[in-house]
Amino acid sequence: MDTSVIIQIVVSGAFMGLVYALVAYGFQLTFATSKTINFGQGELVMLSAFFSLTLTRLGAPYWLMVPGGLLFGALLGLFVERAAVRLALEQKSEGWILLTIILGLLGFSSAENIWGRDDHPFPTPISSDPIHVVGVDITPLEISVAVGVLGIMGLIELFKRRTLLGKAFEAVSADRDAAELMGISSTRTVMLSYALSGAVAALAGILVAPITTVGPTMASALILKAFSVAVVAGLESGFGVVVVGLFLGGLENLASLYLGSGWREAPGLLLLILALALRPNGIFGKASIRKV
Repeated sequence: MDTSVIIQIVVSGAFMGLVYALVAYGFQLTFATSKTINFGQGELVMLSAFFSLTLTRLGAPYWLMVPGGLLFGALLGLFVERAAVRLALEQKSEGWILLTIILGLLGFSSAENIWGRDDHPFPTPISSDPIHVVGVDITPLEISVAVGVLGIMGLIELFKRRTLLGKAFEAVSADRDAAELMGISSTRTVMLSYALSGAVAALAGILVAPITTVGPTMASALILKAFSVAVVAGLESGFGVVVVGLFLGGLENLASLYLGSGWREAPGLLLLILALALRPNGIFGKASIRKV
């Protein structure tokens, strides 16, 4: 097979891998402050995409629809934190696992009843006509994915490192008890992490919707791949999720090319199994140190 065709397939997969990385980054944000993960994150992606589609149908311009969708995602994240996570953390239980799953199922059912079970096209002013760049065809839609993913991750990292509230975020991530002793409210910081995670999920939905369409099941496969990326990279490395996301996206397309479309999901599952078996902290994660 022509090498240029293989490169084209890998590059196209890598752009989709950036969406996996963005959702995985949402996992990292909540894990950093509370050591919890929203297992209904996929439903936040889907509900935010549906809400953004509704805004578009009501006549909202694209530049207004995007912040509206992000705000909606942030509010959903806050709702998950209040309804499913806070009480479990106060009781020092693992109940948040089941509660986030239940809220995810509730979101899925709500989407089916409000918007129906059919998939809907997501209009976008961004062109899908390919541009020939260094021997590879890249569409403005794919470029928008890269800009959106790297842009919001860069802004959040800048916020965490350059603002007082961001430094509180970092303090709670490093040592929650010590941060409390210094007067930092861990509850508010966890709320912030879930709001940011919800906004990240919303952007993922807005970016991927023009490619996959919008439907209740749009994030079913996406969330499993994002979880694989988070575990393989490590739940503490923003740079790592980008690298692993790019790699997994390209690997998926190669598996689909050489083994058939039925094997497209196999690389993510295989990487997840290998990571859990050989390096539970992730490739870019730090080794756990247990004091005795």
